[in-house]
Amino acid sequence: MSLDPRLYDVILSPVITERATALSEHNKVVFKVANTATKPQIKEAVEKLFDVKVKSVNTLVRKGKLKRFKGTLGKQSDVKKAIVTLAEGHSIDVTTGL
Repeated sequence: MSLDPRLYDVILSPVITERATALSEHNKVVFKVANTATKPQIKEAVEKLFDVKVKSVNTLVRKGKLKRFKGTLGKQSDVKKAIVTLAEGHSIDVTTGL
């Protein structure tokens, strides 16, 4: 079975932070996703790529901040994240094999 290459366009990368690691104890995994991705698309991509059962998907958009770099004002891009809750008995270890 070959995977659809569009699945890799939906999920960009896992988020590995202290908070994301704490959420993993509650069967939750955090991913950086495309800004245009919908919850059903994210659910399908995670289920097919990692072979797990997804219970729910929550999304959030972190608005880009204004930052000063060498005196020049710049703006960071908006970032969309998805907090994916996995069904009981399923897990994804994003800290290894990247």
